[in-house]
Amino acid sequence: MDEDNKMESDQPPKKTPLNKYALACALLASTNSILLGYDIGVMSGAVLFIKDNMNISSSQVEILVGSLNVCSLIGALASGKTSDMIGRRYTIILSAATFLIGSLLMGFAPSYPFLMAGRVVAGIGVGYSLMIAPVYTAEVSPAMTRGLLTSLPEIFITVGILLGYIFNYALAGLPHHINWRLMLGLAALPAIAIAYGVLQMPESPRWLIMKGNIEEAKRVLRKTSDNDDEADLRLEEIIKAAGSTTNWKGQGVWKELLRPTKPLRRILLAAIGINFFMQASGNDAVVYYTPSVFNAAGIHNRKGLIAVTIIMGIAKTFFCIVSALFLDNFGRRPMLLLGTIGMAVSLAGLGLGSMYLHNVDYKPPWAIALCVVAVCADVSFFSIGLGPKHGSIHQKYFLLG
Repeated sequence: MDEDNKMESDQPPKKTPLNKYALACALLASTNSILLGYDIGVMSGAVLFIKDNMNISSSQVEILVGSLNVCSLIGALASGKTSDMIGRRYTIILSAATFLIGSLLMGFAPSYPFLMAGRVVAGIGVGYSLMIAPVYTAEVSPAMTRGLLTSLPEIFITVGILLGYIFNYALAGLPHHINWRLMLGLAALPAIAIAYGVLQMPESPRWLIMKGNIEEAKRVLRKTSDNDDEADLRLEEIIKAAGSTTNWKGQGVWKELLRPTKPLRRILLAAIGINFFMQASGNDAVVYYTPSVFNAAGIHNRKGLIAVTIIMGIAKTFFCIVSALFLDNFGRRPMLLLGTIGMAVSLAGLGLGSMYLHNVDYKPPWAIALCVVAVCADVSFFSIGLGPKHGSIHQKYFLLG
């Protein structure tokens, strides 16, 4: 008998199965992030043709490209209040609808100001998407697989970037006054499909409990948990966390943020720090200006430039999936350290290669290859480290109520 017990104790613990219903909900919510990724990827190629067709300056190009990130702040700041008022599910639909309008405005833009207006509207939709997809996913996911599921929005962003590159390549041969319009306007089609798909999802159990719909929350939790005991435990935790905020209207929030308690200070440092360095790492600049980087490196054919970006998109998508699969096994911190160290080495290689090519007339193939590999490595290490971490930060907030 003792030997049997010893044999059982020597066996590795069983792996937690992935709840299929929770996975389906997370996938549907995360598909909204494809729109953001597509816009990033497609704009990097479309801007080459917009500049020629509309005869705009480099400064206007920079404003056009950068305005999306600035305007996304509006959607991000509004998403919290909106999601509490109308629910997580309808906020995702609102995000897709806003992006749909922005895409149509850009696709039919007769002038630069009209194009900028579409970019502003699309940026607001992106802000909603960036915030609400990880929130919904974290709230429906079981604890043991939350790391994987909250990485799905980042995976879909990279898939969207890759699709943007592919459409750039496919449409680059069309006349310059048509190709960039199709590149930008085609984003309206997935926005419609996503809005319809999200209607089939259940509402977040946390939001249902906040609105007093306990029975419906129980049904959702039983579907998204491995067993009834886990569902009851999650229900109890959410009720406890939501109970302290049901009658809270935001009193003293700025005082609490400016003079935080020690636990809240650690959360704020982690959340603000990681999200700041996600942007400060320059990943968005690398993705947006990849064609320009490769052009400076010595690749001058436009279709060739866009083709090389597809290679980068494949690398980014592959390593984002790898990160999601191993995130729960290896932990967030080790992969974050691996990703940031890898990015530093990659960007150093890109800097050395670019500097060498800038100072010589002949562009040796090895230096061009170094720049291409360095860019691909940089976005790949971002996908391993900083990329998936925004979902984990959202997760920490909701677990702590």
